[in-house]
Amino acid sequence: MRFCLSINLVRYAELILPDVRFDFLLRFFPILAALTVFRVISFVPAVHAQDNYEIQVYGYDTVEPGHTMVELHSNFTFEGSKTSPHGMYPTNHQLHETIEITHGFTDWFETGFYIFTSEHNGQGIDWVGDHIRPRVRIPPKWKWPVGLSLSNEIGYQRRQYSVDTWTWEMRPIIDKQAGRWCFSFNPTFDKSIHGLSESQGFVFSPNVKVSYDFTKKITGGFEYYGSVGPATLLRSHRAATAPVFSSH
Repeated sequence: MRFCLSINLVRYAELILPDVRFDFLLRFFPILAALTVFRVISFVPAVHAQDNYEIQVYGYDTVEPGHTMVELHSNFTFEGSKTSPHGMYPTNHQLHETIEITHGFTDWFETGFYIFTSEHNGQGIDWVGDHIRPRVRIPPKWKWPVGLSLSNEIGYQRRQYSVDTWTWEMRPIIDKQAGRWCFSFNPTFDKSIHGLSESQGFVFSPNVKVSYDFTKKITGGFEYYGSVGPATLLRSHRAATAPVFSSH
């Protein structure tokens, strides 16, 4: 298991329909000149729909109906591969820019669309792939004690950037707001649809976020990303009584 420090800067622009009016919101963080957030990431060989292009633990809230939110996710890989494993480009010192466009249709349904790009010395700016992400949630009017939501993300990424060209991510979302504190848990299941890992089945990745609202525009938080490995049921008769999570 390897840990590293990742810097992620997210910028937002919101398009309000039908007025076609732009409201820009820059979310500041109190760490590193209020512009970055530290994330501790656990890396293991597994399939990840987000990978290190759009690193995020989702909360329960969805975009308001009739609103479209545009986000720019910027991630830089300080320490990555320096060779070309499986014919992929080296990841060391790659800069990833991801455009995320999310539209709210109702108070319980939204759909997001991602455009992944990568920039590296000697490669220039390159298109990596696109994903689509419909998401539903329990309506707020039901007044449940915790927020519950389900996201499904499916998409394509070029073979030079991933051993799996088509992937599916199923992400349940559980969160709880307690005053200025917010706790969010994303028990994520990733599946390769086409590529070297498609025979693995679903890979379980627990993601956790704890954040604190210092003001309405300043939030500081800690996020953890991990991967247990392929989740296998009924591998043997002895293991038939419970799910087995194996690490590779």
